[in-house]
Amino acid sequence: MKRAMTILFWAHLLAIPCGVWAQEETELPWYLREGVPKHTGNDNPRGTTSLGMPLSAPLGPTANHMSFGLGMNFSAGYNFDRRNALIGEFMWNWLYPTDQTLRPIHVALKTNKVSGHGNLFAFTGGYRLELRGRTLGAYSIIGGGWYYRTASLSRTLPAGTTIGCSPAWLWWGYDCSSGAVVGDLTEVHSNASALGGNAGVGLTFRVGEAPSRMYVEARYHFAPTKNVTTQLLTVNWGIRY
Repeated sequence: MKRAMTILFWAHLLAIPCGVWAQEETELPWYLREGVPKHTGNDNPRGTTSLGMPLSAPLGPTANHMSFGLGMNFSAGYNFDRRNALIGEFMWNWLYPTDQTLRPIHVALKTNKVSGHGNLFAFTGGYRLELRGRTLGAYSIIGGGWYYRTASLSRTLPAGTTIGCSPAWLWWGYDCSSGAVVGDLTEVHSNASALGGNAGVGLTFRVGEAPSRMYVEARYHFAPTKNVTTQLLTVNWGIRY
């Protein structure tokens, strides 16, 4: 009898944390409901929104021209049920250039006092599959949409300058002809756009009254933009309703 009681005790002890992931309070045995905090709010809303801050790490050829990015992310969508949702998103990242992509410009202009920056805008939609408990949750998301990337330099190459072409010049918006840079621009600015896709996974943590949750997410983005494809990994954290 003592062994049976011990087994029963440990079985219920292990069941409690598992229930945090999948059980509602009303599904717990009556003798375990005492002491369970009463949560308020609606944890199954039809609408869902989020606001976050993504930190971007470049991949592939993009890594030759940008070191990292920092920006903001906003989403809004519809929950069909507790697990399935369609999401629309807007992401903006300020792109910081690498020394590698600025070095040819510094050499050509014979000065280090040349700076540059870029932006990445993404308007995407996706499907989210979520396993959400009372306190913790996990989800995966996949989607696609329009990616728009810009880059600009603070100084231009003097007209008539002859210099060999390299990918760095194309990133900043210069054109090449017969293997040489065409240096007749009055303003150095490039832009490229393309349809692309993304996929990622995330975790959520209940904070305050439902449905408020903190989230952290990792996502891969790809878009076949002109001259240099856009590939990056974002780590995004923020709050979700």
